[in-house]
Amino acid sequence: MLNREMLDGLTKKISRAVSESRARDVERNVRAMLQSGLQRLNLVPREEFDIQAQVLARTREKLEALEARVAELEARRPRVSRTKAP
Repeated sequence: MLNREMLDGLTKKISRAVSESRARDVERNVRAMLQSGLQRLNLVPREEFDIQAQVLARTREKLEALEARVAELEARRPRVSRTKAP
């Protein structure tokens, strides 16, 4: 998430770039600063997020199926007492 301090710093950098640069350089400078700021946020592209969400959903389905299978097998297994013989 963007915090107030980061936004203030970004605003100052943009203002400085506009006042110190020629008009044709402003866009390039602003883009570079924005990319730098966004990279620090460790954002994930939406496409990658959606793919990982699908992988997680499939993994959960498989886990639930395996848990059900283990429970079924445990229910079928005869109970053995674990007392030690003298």
